[in-house]
Amino acid sequence: MPELLFDRSLSFLAVIDVQALFLDKLAPADRTPLVDRIGWMIEVARALGVPVLAMAEDIVRNGPPVAPIAGVLPPETVVHDKRVFGLAGQGDILAAARALGRPQAVLVGLETDVCVAQSALGLSAAGFRVAVLSDATGSPGDDHAAGLRRIAEAGVTITTAKGIYYEWLRDLKTLEAVRHLKDAAQRAGVSL
Repeated sequence: MPELLFDRSLSFLAVIDVQALFLDKLAPADRTPLVDRIGWMIEVARALGVPVLAMAEDIVRNGPPVAPIAGVLPPETVVHDKRVFGLAGQGDILAAARALGRPQAVLVGLETDVCVAQSALGLSAAGFRVAVLSDATGSPGDDHAAGLRRIAEAGVTITTAKGIYYEWLRDLKTLEAVRHLKDAAQRAGVSL
């Protein structure tokens, strides 16, 4: 039987379009918690040695990732200038994903029904096993739920920040090694 859990040694975290233009479409009360959860997931990935693949749509026009996200990206991170909606449709970004040598992609970012959905479906078609974090992705109004339904109907895993955190940890020894992230999780609204 194939392994159903996501493994930190096989995963990378794709951070998609966490830009002010897209965040501003969300209800004001939803913006900071979403950015906090995405930032926390980046911190988790860094602590566990999970590579981060970051991108922003049309950086010249739409701006870079927002400061709280840019501030937690690993220093060597290249923020790819995404010129398509689905990241797998852009050769240099797909090549960067493949170069990581990890067959599992965990997606966070914006917008669930457009860039996240198209990225999830494109990566899946390209042979990656994909998970989308329902509480670390967003779209305005009903579009978030519609995007998650579309993604799930295509066979992509839908889980949460907490869920993938524990899949990546797997044991109490690793949990103890990343205990320093617990306060940040609470601030991000993730109850561990």
